[in-house]
Amino acid sequence: MEQREIIQRVVGILTEAIEMRRQVRESPDGEIEPSGAVGTMLEEMLPRIEIPADATPIEVAEVVGRELSPVIEQITSAFAFSFAQLAEAHDEGRTDVTSADVLQSIALHFEDEVEE
Repeated sequence: MEQREIIQRVVGILTEAIEMRRQVRESPDGEIEPSGAVGTMLEEMLPRIEIPADATPIEVAEVVGRELSPVIEQITSAFAFSFAQLAEAHDEGRTDVTSADVLQSIALHFEDEVEE
């Protein structure tokens, strides 16, 4: 999965989190069902790891670390980038945009990258 796709997924997850927060505030006793977007993204991104039956615990840790590190780094970078964009709007004292507006702008920016 390309980094732009990961950022778009992360923006979707953050947008969903904002909506869930709004629902909780409006109905504190109501039940909120997450969409499962995080789990779906992880299922699609995490590689299948084959561990030899005779592998030692240290060997298992090395294989898992080596296989998962690049994916975890991509996901973390996408969340950090999105957070930085939200924090920048906040720190600038922007009152003309909401968090949802900033997230939409990020999504549109990375959608435009595909078309260029």
